[in-house]
Amino acid sequence: MARQTIKDSQYRTLGYIEDISGGKLKALDAQYRTLGYYDPKSDRTQDAQYRVIANGNVLSGLIYNKR
Repeated sequence: MARQTIKDSQYRTLGYIEDISGGKLKALDAQYRTLGYYDPKSDRTQDAQYRVIANGNVLSGLIYNKR
């Protein structure tokens, strides 16, 4: 499971994007709380309650909006 750290301009950790099964991605905040998911097969981003919030991958936007 690969994890990419998302940092701000002062190098503070804002969150993470993590690979999960089947090529799907999961966004986590700095405290490891789930913010949402991206499924490349459907090309949709869902929030933590699995509601579709966008077409395409906008997981980094979920992390930046959490600040």
